[in-house]
Amino acid sequence: MPPRALLCALCCGVLAVSARAGYSEDRCSWRGSGLTQEPGSVGQLSLVCSEGAVEWLYPAGALRLSVGGSQPREHPGILCTRPARLFAGAQVFAERAGGALELLLAEGEGLGGVRCVRWGPREPRALFLQATPQRDISRRVAAFLFELREDARPELPPQARGLGADGACRPCSDDELLLAACTSDFVIQGTIHGVADDTELQESVITVVVSSVLRQTPSLFPAQGSQGQRWASVRTLLRCGARPGPGTFLFTGWARFGEAWLGCAPRFQEFSRAYAVALTAQLLPCELVLD
Repeated sequence: MPPRALLCALCCGVLAVSARAGYSEDRCSWRGSGLTQEPGSVGQLSLVCSEGAVEWLYPAGALRLSVGGSQPREHPGILCTRPARLFAGAQVFAERAGGALELLLAEGEGLGGVRCVRWGPREPRALFLQATPQRDISRRVAAFLFELREDARPELPPQARGLGADGACRPCSDDELLLAACTSDFVIQGTIHGVADDTELQESVITVVVSSVLRQTPSLFPAQGSQGQRWASVRTLLRCGARPGPGTFLFTGWARFGEAWLGCAPRFQEFSRAYAVALTAQLLPCELVLD
């Protein structure tokens, strides 16, 4: 083998060994360093679990990360990422069909930066981590959690595609309200007790006094308390400006990292009107038992 080819093979071998050494025992997580990586190289990683963590110290070059195994899936999948600390030194992209890249985590993303992507059936499920140019890579760590869920639902409202998307704070249309009530991880009826803002996470936590649970998958909210009331905490982006308001609401949304995240939240009277119109027109995406 020519010396140059031998050197290349040795470098690739070092990268592969370094990557393998960083896996957790169950291959759900990976921790490694960019100091062993050649500039311009792309390390190949594969995590077999639907939940895990990645910690890339001193990012350099790039990594391609396959998530949830390499076998094609029959159903769509939703993957969400969340920084485990201030995200520094790299960007994370989701690979799409045809090789296109969709930005999920940017340089400097804070702890509240939950981002999601929906892959179609048989679409490769892979993330591309690219180091950003730095004069000094010391103290640079790109660390994030990921969560991948199968999704047999054929269609979702825009809010499901990314909690930080531009449309995440806008009111839902009547069609989106009905679709959200039929497809969300949770659907609860209740009143707003209060809203607490977390400027560090850039999130708001809405405390809801629950009067009825139409659906929750998985179980997100505790059972009824000793005083006969049931409480729920629902998160949304701080920039959405959530505030307490009178009346009863229908809260819909998704489970992300064990937390409830808000999708559509119409006043219950508004939702009931949209539901009655769709019922008369025989255009309901599903039937709900409303109080």
